[in-house]
Amino acid sequence: MSRLPVIVGFGGFNAAGRSSGHQGFRRMVLESLPEYERQETLAGLGVMMGLVRCQEGQWCDDQGQALTLAQIEAQFGDTIRAGSLIRRIDGRFFDVDSVHWQKSAKLNIEEGTQSFILKARDLPEPVPENWTVTELEERQVRVDISQSLEVKLDSYRDMPVKSAGQLPQGFNPEDLYNARFHPRALQLAVIGASDAVRSMGIEWAQVAASVLPDEVGVYASNVMSQMDENGFGGLLKSRLLGGRVTTKQCPLGLNSMPADFVNAYILGSVGHTGAIAGACASFLYNLRAAVEDISSGRCRVAVVGNAEAPITSEIIDGYATMGALATEEKLKKIDGSDDTDPARSSRPFGENCGFTIAESSQYIVLMDDELALELGADIHGAVNDVFINADGYKKSISAPGPGNHITFAKAVASARAIVGDEVVRQRSMVHAHGSSTPQNRVTESQIFDQVAEYFGITDWPVAAIKAFVGHSLSPASGDQLIASLGTFKYGIVPGVKTIDRVADDVFADRLNIQVADFTPQEGIDVAFLNSKGFGGNNATASVLSPKVVDQMLEKRYGADRFARYQALREQTRTQAEQYDQAALRGDFGTIYQFGEGLIDESKIEFVDGEIRLPGFAKAVNLDLPNRFDDMV
Repeated sequence: MSRLPVIVGFGGFNAAGRSSGHQGFRRMVLESLPEYERQETLAGLGVMMGLVRCQEGQWCDDQGQALTLAQIEAQFGDTIRAGSLIRRIDGRFFDVDSVHWQKSAKLNIEEGTQSFILKARDLPEPVPENWTVTELEERQVRVDISQSLEVKLDSYRDMPVKSAGQLPQGFNPEDLYNARFHPRALQLAVIGASDAVRSMGIEWAQVAASVLPDEVGVYASNVMSQMDENGFGGLLKSRLLGGRVTTKQCPLGLNSMPADFVNAYILGSVGHTGAIAGACASFLYNLRAAVEDISSGRCRVAVVGNAEAPITSEIIDGYATMGALATEEKLKKIDGSDDTDPARSSRPFGENCGFTIAESSQYIVLMDDELALELGADIHGAVNDVFINADGYKKSISAPGPGNHITFAKAVASARAIVGDEVVRQRSMVHAHGSSTPQNRVTESQIFDQVAEYFGITDWPVAAIKAFVGHSLSPASGDQLIASLGTFKYGIVPGVKTIDRVADDVFADRLNIQVADFTPQEGIDVAFLNSKGFGGNNATASVLSPKVVDQMLEKRYGADRFARYQALREQTRTQAEQYDQAALRGDFGTIYQFGEGLIDESKIEFVDGEIRLPGFAKAVNLDLPNRFDDMV
């Protein structure tokens, strides 16, 4: 009997805001929400952006003037909308109109020699042979040169890529905890994982005390590592810029840190840890590892996620040189106008020219079904399977291939085996990779159409949320998963609102790709998350709705046990709602336990087939069975 991996917590931050409490999803479908929920979402974003604050339970502006939700929308609504989702790259990253470069130049000496004065400590080592150095007063020297001189000159150029999916304007993750010298991706990892853990409505200490210490798993990574000044970016350019490498740049630059930080500073876990990277499918790679470990009983609770902060001029320059990103000039050609809207740079399944890079941190908490019932956890869905397949021989490492046909078809087949043909045909949807490249819109839609025909699906709802939040690389499918939980909650499928119509070359005969939000009449019980990554990294996950999971749990455990769980779940929901309301008002309570609760290794005991660790309610079992008893 396989254990069912159920989603009991989710959180994170991206261009739509905070993920827990479905707040980020609500921003994406803002136009389709009832008035109160729309205004509450705007107020929460206003707090994140520093436009609104909360004093003694009352919304107010920065002058302390009390505001109602309606007044917040009227006064700040346009600013909040413009300062979230995809938009022009903010100057806090770099000036897209004037990006710093260094231009190589050769200074030729016309005749005789040329001289200049500099500090003695600034002399190159060794001094070039054609330099004549004369010491002067005040530790200066005069240099005489008779030949040409190679120099680097500061230069500033226009960046062709102007837009990105950025955290809401004015929101700084480092303000939520003591983030001294942490690369931005690790700041996002801390606040995202903390948001997910706190969203459960159950204290982590209670969860940890309910399982063995080694039955906890953390599965997280990123693709681009940490490439800003405090990570590998600063490490690699420090010598070229005449600076010094710091003690933190090398270790904090590793792409395993989005898992390591969760273990060390949020959970205090001694359980399993893994950091799997698979290009843009990395979230699903990590999710599959967690699902397999929970299903097999090797792990009982898992935190899964990714955190990526790729909005640096170097990374953008790399993807732009490949022709992968939407540039301003390309968008102008498509629109036939010199005026482009940065918010519409990502156009999945429409007339497009490249993806829009983004930053994001998305984490979920998984439990096996039995533990969830025992603790009264609120279940937001379940991941029944994740499939990963490569493309075989390739001509271009970045081109799509046949592996995604396999992953997607198997995900649909896996769901059909559980819920049956009718549910798959009438109440399922697709969260497309939808990268917004001309090649993707054709190849991915062809897969969907072919699979739909085989399984007898018509009018298949397809969402592509990169239209709102951009392509965050490793957490991209985490963005999709959070959005699917929002659809389960509200019944709304986000439309691709950055396009006017579906492109003519899209295989859309059996697909329902809308340019506005819509609510399928039958509801949505299954979501398929699809991901296509460079290098042939294809993955597709099958996610079941809470309604389906409840039916499965009641059948497995019986009506009486399920009723007791439902009663216990109400308290969990109340506590989760309390956290959501506190976070809306700016009290995130970010978990960051630096140097706290350290394990005294001198007090570790090996007794009666167990390892007993100080501070842990249960021991690690050493009485392991022989898994190969038929062979020995």
